[in-house]
Amino acid sequence: MRAFERTAATRFPVAVDAALREAGWEPGRWNIAQAEIWADTLRAHTSPGGHRHTVLPSAVEAWAEFGGLHLSAPGPGRHIAPTPLVIDPLRGLHLARTLADLGRALATEICPLGEETAGTGAVLAIDAQGRVYSLDHTGDWYLGADVDQALATLLTGTTPARLTTKG
Repeated sequence: MRAFERTAATRFPVAVDAALREAGWEPGRWNIAQAEIWADTLRAHTSPGGHRHTVLPSAVEAWAEFGGLHLSAPGPGRHIAPTPLVIDPLRGLHLARTLADLGRALATEICPLGEETAGTGAVLAIDAQGRVYSLDHTGDWYLGADVDQALATLLTGTTPARLTTKG
């Protein structure tokens, strides 16, 4: 079985399921207390320019299930190198304006989710519908329609779609 295929027993591709379990995730994991601490910290933060974060239900749910996990792929990538990451919204604490700007461009609200930890400085963000993005010095990237797809994109080394101003 290939690392990016799914088994009947899991909602994730094999490599993603393995990475999640190695990091301490298991089905039913739910740490709402930590998610609420992060939500309160983000809500309380105001940038020097007066920008504030929007805390979204989609983000709180993702933090509760995956928050604090440091994930690395157990094998090679499908198209590109897999991307290790951490689910920790405070990695985007000082990016309230950047995330708000992206949200305006996409006609939605955006909240920090975590960070790619491969040294790129890419911040992960989630929108009100649960779609996940990566923002780095090379541009903004669409990782998937939900956290599950985003994790699969990053951990299986699937090429993400670049966000552009064209249709």
